[in-house]
Amino acid sequence: MTSEDRIRYARTISIPEIGIEGQKRLLEARILIIGCGALGNVAATYLAASGVGEIAIADFDTIDISNLQRQIMYTTSDAGKPKCATLARRLRDLNPKISIVEIPHIVRQQDASILFPTFDFIIDGSDNPATKFITSREAFKAMKPCCIGGVSEFKGQATTFVPCSIPYHEIFTEAGMEGAFPCSITGILGTVPGIIGAIQATEAIKYITQTGELLTDRLLTFNLADMKFQVLRF
Repeated sequence: MTSEDRIRYARTISIPEIGIEGQKRLLEARILIIGCGALGNVAATYLAASGVGEIAIADFDTIDISNLQRQIMYTTSDAGKPKCATLARRLRDLNPKISIVEIPHIVRQQDASILFPTFDFIIDGSDNPATKFITSREAFKAMKPCCIGGVSEFKGQATTFVPCSIPYHEIFTEAGMEGAFPCSITGILGTVPGIIGAIQATEAIKYITQTGELLTDRLLTFNLADMKFQVLRF
C-alpha cells in the first residue's frame, strides 16, 4: 500500500474492524456489478471510492433524461450515451488507481456461468426479475456471494447470499414474480435506490474485509413513505 493509498483510504483504515489489512483486501478484490442504472450507479461509486481493486460493470442500455432523477453519476449532456462506458469514465475520474472493466451487454446465463467464478462478490442492480434469477442461480452454482436489491415507489429491499445460505431463487419463485413491473411503470422516488445501492456496496465491503454481519438468510425492507424499516428472517 502506497503513502497515497494511506491518505486516500484513511477514514476506512481508521475503522478498527477494517484497518490496513482490510483495506489491502479491498485493493485486491474483484467485484462484478450487474446493471449501471440507479442501484449500480451508487454501488459502483462507493466501491470505487473505497478502493476495490477491480470493478466490472455490465449494462447494454443508453442514458435517457428520465434516468437522471435517480442515476446520479450521469448528467444532461450524457443523454444518448452508453451507460456502461459513461459510468466507467466517471469511476476512473473518481479513482484512477483501480481497474474498471466494461461489459457493454446483457449478462445472460451463459455469460454469468463464465464470469461469476472469476469474481469475489456479485452485486445485482438489475431492474427485472429474470436477471435476478439468473444472478441467483449462477452465483449459487459458482459458490460466489451476491447481494440482490430491488426498488419500487417508496420501497426497497436487499438480501445477501453466500455459499450455504438460502438463495434468492428458492425464496422468491419466478411464478410469484410474474406481476412485478419495472420502475418505468410503477414509478420510483429517486432517493430509494440510493439507499439500496449503498447497502449493496456495504455488504460487499463487509464481505471482503470480513467485518460485521451480512444480510444472509435475512431480507432488509423499508418503506420511506412512513420510514418503517424491517429485517425479516428466512
